[in-house]
Amino acid sequence: MSDKIYIIGHQSPDLDSVVAAVSYANLKNLTQNARKNHEGTEKVEYVPAIAGKVNQVTEYILKKFGFDAPDILNDADGKNLVLVDHNESSQMVDGGDKATIVEILDHHKLNFSYSEPIEIKVRPWGSTTSIIYWLYQENDLKIDKNLAGLMLSAVLDDTVITKSPTCTDFDKKFIKELANLASIKDWKNYGLEMFKIKSSVKDLSAEEIIKLDFKDFQFKAGKFGIGQVETVDLSEFDSREDELKAELDKIRQAGNYHSVVLFITDIIKEGSKVLASTSDQGKVEAALGSKLKNGKAYIKGIISRKKQVIPKFTEVFD
Repeated sequence: MSDKIYIIGHQSPDLDSVVAAVSYANLKNLTQNARKNHEGTEKVEYVPAIAGKVNQVTEYILKKFGFDAPDILNDADGKNLVLVDHNESSQMVDGGDKATIVEILDHHKLNFSYSEPIEIKVRPWGSTTSIIYWLYQENDLKIDKNLAGLMLSAVLDDTVITKSPTCTDFDKKFIKELANLASIKDWKNYGLEMFKIKSSVKDLSAEEIIKLDFKDFQFKAGKFGIGQVETVDLSEFDSREDELKAELDKIRQAGNYHSVVLFITDIIKEGSKVLASTSDQGKVEAALGSKLKNGKAYIKGIISRKKQVIPKFTEVFD
């Protein structure tokens, strides 16, 4: 095996996937150093990497806590990879199908097959970073103030400040502990401030908005692209709905998608405006549980793509 292993999240990296790569690479290097000192085993280097440019809130959080963004891995062909925050081949870095996968650490449903046994850690928690924090505890490793702030931000982001149905009691416990380590007294207010930065889209193109948190899913019916943008003020998007819908049509046609769907989620009112471009509106409506008018709908209570959207799309299209 090469002496370098890249820890990398999914394409269109979000905060949790980037922080997972950074914090898990740190953990793996620390625990490996301990084993090497004790056992004299051969050392490898774990390197955090990303599959694309970081979004604006990730860039802000990294700078806030004194971290550089990991380097972009443009082609994983021939590389050794640890996959974090994803396991589906459609979401992997370019060249991932020609890489050696040595481990997976994730909090999504498992949809992965491989030619040989590898280590897989999956927990049904609200954030991949929550799993990594738990592993720091299991290995009795200290987390400094800045790393704690970085990890706290990722857990708050992925659990939508604990409002997401994916958020568990473990996540809530870890948020309080990480906030204490980071000396952040009011983590709820901090989370809201973070989401205000995240939802500012005035300087972004329609394509950039859609691709902020965009994932491909392969169902039996075809390829689907499902994006999500979280905001504290849904009205900010009112004047751009037609522009976004037109861009979804372009993405669907250019990428040979069955359907491309964008969820604009209001984390305060806890609901989502849905914009959809599809070759089968009736079945997409069945998956959404709502009628579309001109490719648009508002669905109350929809917050989580992972828990509330993908299972329904799987049921209808797989």
